[in-house]
Amino acid sequence: MKLYPIETGNFKLDGGAMFGVVPKSIWQKTNPADNQNKIELAMRTLLIEDGNRLILIDCGIGNKQSDKFFGYYDLWSEYDLTTSLAQYGFTKDDITDVFLTHLHFDHCGGAVQWNSDRSGYEPTFKNAKYWSNAQHWDWATKPNPREKASFLTENILPLHASGQLNFIDLPSSGNLLTDSSLGFDILFVDGHTDKQMLPIIKYKNKKIVFVADLVATVGHIPLVYVMGYDTRPLLTVQEKGDFLQKSVEEEFIFFFEHDPYHELATVMQTEKGIQLDSTYSFSEVFGK
Repeated sequence: MKLYPIETGNFKLDGGAMFGVVPKSIWQKTNPADNQNKIELAMRTLLIEDGNRLILIDCGIGNKQSDKFFGYYDLWSEYDLTTSLAQYGFTKDDITDVFLTHLHFDHCGGAVQWNSDRSGYEPTFKNAKYWSNAQHWDWATKPNPREKASFLTENILPLHASGQLNFIDLPSSGNLLTDSSLGFDILFVDGHTDKQMLPIIKYKNKKIVFVADLVATVGHIPLVYVMGYDTRPLLTVQEKGDFLQKSVEEEFIFFFEHDPYHELATVMQTEKGIQLDSTYSFSEVFGK
């Protein structure tokens, strides 16, 4: 097995929305805001090469929305999905599986693209199986008013129409699915959105967790630093507390999807609770 961090681009969101009730005077120390109160965020994905499989975890925002839509999010970056794959010698057609942690537009927009004459949509990864779960799919295709703007039909419904969509079974008990068909464990969490899936990957004698929107950035590691976007914030606190404790016990390495400054981090137990231990680049821990 080999892992590759894949940069798909960067965007900005309102800092207050990203940190909920945490005062700006505190969160701006780790996530400085611009003059519109927006903070920089990444849309970093992870590629797993495992035998004959190339598994992409999330796929960024894509490029099919209007300029007006993208203008809300101040897209900025020298990276995109195609060039990031190419630097490791891969193309979109090489991808065998696309694992979607959840179906918010910044995580799955790249899963679908315009067709050749821009008359409709088609899966970006024509040779891939796409993976969600039935409960989250139902949640996303019948969205609540709070999340409706994040679940875009053009990002979601073409996957089902293509016949490439597959569902991962929920664990028979608890919230951890071990030994999934994709070769990694999956932690299911419900605070941010219903049945978000977090891969836990055993790699080079370490456990790396793709933390997605449970821990958006290093600045979100403190227990009660919860996004205003979360549908069930008190549940997020509970799930995050359990996860942080398990992270200390099992020495998890966090892989950040949204932190623009840090790819990886570890946490430690202190007298004041679980806090950041160290941050790393991917190459510092796993080599190039």
